Amino acid sequence: MTLAEGSKLGRYEIRSLIGVGGMGEVYLANDPKIGRDVAIKVLPADFAADKDRVARFEQEAQAAGALNHPNILAIYDVDTQDDVLYVVSELLEGEELRQRLDEGPIPLRKTIDYAQQIVSGLTAAHEKGIVHRDLKPENLFITKDDRVKILDFGLAKVRETDGNFHGSEDATRRALTDPGMVMGTAGYMSPEQVRGAPIDHRSDIFSFGVILYEMITGKRAFQEESLAETMSAIVKEEPPEMTESNPNISPGLERIVHRCLEKKPERRFQSTADLGFALESLAAPTSSSGDSLTAAVSGIAPETESSGWKVKVPWIAAGALALALVALTVWTLFIQSPPPREIFTLDVAAPPGWSTTPTSAISPDGSRLAFTAEQESGKPFLWIRDIATGASKMVEDSEGATDPFWSPDGAELAYFTENRLRAVTSDTGKSRDICDVSGARRGGTWSPGDVIVFSAEAGLSLRRVNADGKSAPSELSYRGFRPFFLPDGRHFLFGHGGRGGISVGDLETGETKEISPDGKEPKYVDGFLLFVLDESLMALEFDPASFEITEEEPITLADIGRHIGDRGTNFSVSENGLVAYRRQGENIREIALYSRDGTRTAAGEAGTWINPLFSPDDSMVALERDGDIWLFDPVRGSGRMFASGRPTITFSPMWKPDGNAVLYVKLGTGVLEKPLDGGSERTVIDAKEGFPNFTQMTNDGRAIGFRLKDGNRDIFILSSAGEEEYFAESPGNETQPAL
Repeated sequence: MTLAEGSKLGRYEIRSLIGVGGMGEVYLANDPKIGRDVAIKVLPADFAADKDRVARFEQEAQAAGALNHPNILAIYDVDTQDDVLYVVSELLEGEELRQRLDEGPIPLRKTIDYAQQIVSGLTAAHEKGIVHRDLKPENLFITKDDRVKILDFGLAKVRETDGNFHGSEDATRRALTDPGMVMGTAGYMSPEQVRGAPIDHRSDIFSFGVILYEMITGKRAFQEESLAETMSAIVKEEPPEMTESNPNISPGLERIVHRCLEKKPERRFQSTADLGFALESLAAPTSSSGDSLTAAVSGIAPETESSGWKVKVPWIAAGALALALVALTVWTLFIQSPPPREIFTLDVAAPPGWSTTPTSAISPDGSRLAFTAEQESGKPFLWIRDIATGASKMVEDSEGATDPFWSPDGAELAYFTENRLRAVTSDTGKSRDICDVSGARRGGTWSPGDVIVFSAEAGLSLRRVNADGKSAPSELSYRGFRPFFLPDGRHFLFGHGGRGGISVGDLETGETKEISPDGKEPKYVDGFLLFVLDESLMALEFDPASFEITEEEPITLADIGRHIGDRGTNFSVSENGLVAYRRQGENIREIALYSRDGTRTAAGEAGTWINPLFSPDDSMVALERDGDIWLFDPVRGSGRMFASGRPTITFSPMWKPDGNAVLYVKLGTGVLEKPLDGGSERTVIDAKEGFPNFTQMTNDGRAIGFRLKDGNRDIFILSSAGEEEYFAESPGNETQPAL
């Protein structure tokens, strides 16, 4: 929603739009009651229905409004008008510290001045139990009179102020953020933020140290070629010595920076008050170093107005954070409370010369990511990546690997090849066979009792096998996809493919219970059921003992892309709340008709169309879209849904020779026939004896196809009377017959 110049929001008159960010639009406005210009941040109208975004907006206002300090952006008002949420703050003129740093190091006198102002503002916030958590140059504003203002407490964590800043954060309320956004910016995060561990005010001290380092040297303390390497450096490495970039820094100031950047919180300054005192002490000699402020700035050229400052503009930070999600993505869940978890995203690129394929699995402890990648199309290999270091290693003898999943202790990694289920020891890289398999795999899960349950493909039952590989797999009494063991090692979640549905199975009794009619790829972590619904990764509170969902409204964790059929997105989750997924692309196609000479004669709307097939008289086209069968009229350029597979899916449309009916496969039912005149569909080939598919019909009404039966595919010919005659059957797989 964009407010017009001259319009009113409450008593405030809108003058102009001055900024747009991830959490709202920012306007220059006038307060006629007091007679001053103000800045107004407005939550966009399309965000208003999102409870999490609204809550974060209100949290930002509450956190900042609770503070009254010259070095913190002043909040004047928070209100709602016609479902429009907005916060009114002081109007700032100047520039972000980031713009100033883009010009190079800041003179040391000015650096210490800015540092003292930042620390003064942080001290005021910490005394009220507020931790900023996203301190960075973009959230520090330098006004035209050289006053530093701390902006964007939208990521702040509010805690009961018991005076003990060294304790745990059990009283911390739930952190709120947009799914997929970074809680804390990678290059300025503390080591505990990178690890996803609980944080306190000392995390802000580390971030301040990173900023102070950059003001002194003109270079970022932790900036590697990739996000993963940057995070690893924060946890394990020390930044380059500051004297390499600025030889005029005093030993006292250097010690302050080093202490702020200690990896362990207990070794840093234990309060910003102590940090402020250390900065002030630079102005007087000390017995330990003899340093003074004069010595610290000796040899520095006088500051001039030619420092290249950009044009001053009215501004208020809108809290924007941009991050592209590509390939495999890892982030920490925020769904557990208390204590809150930090949310960050980590792009995992394929090794040089390789491209990732859709399957991956995060280890139970969240330290390693298994994924598949290929150099040659159709020949993927299994890789294991250390998340902290970014080092990746290929598993030898893993050609054709797909759908990996870990043992509960993380010691082994199971995966499928073309005809086997295998396991590799993660430390030694030695692989072994578990059992033979056939068909297209749809995921597996490994219990603490060393039982593996895995799925094959549509129409076949789930199977179980002992992880030691000493026995052949056996079929379970129900069909499903993407199984996932619950903590008791006896019960497991599984999906139903097609349109969705989630159930829980019992290894001992063979009984099942439906949990939800919606959702796919169910997984469980720490009181939450995770699943894919439409194009989103969702979470619901879930009791693994009663198998009951204990809340009605799911949490949306991320936009994960299109998810059709049973193949799925293959996301994975660790015990400490890390999730890995590969975002699915959406293949949008246009229906187009061309003559033989290449002239385009007709076109229809764009969509996820596949498998078009002309009717015998060329007057209609049957095709699939999102699990339904559609008919398209090339003359009119329009289409209509002909047969819905809901709640499952339909596919493989085929015209009868006379053009008066269309046949298609319906998952779980068989091959159906429906007349064009609107009559009811009827079953032509039943799926009870094994899932059927077919590819062509002859002019006399016979059909040729194949059936997945007892784990193998065999080719059959269906007579016009509906009788199947098997043309090719063997222990192998015969598929895709054509006339």
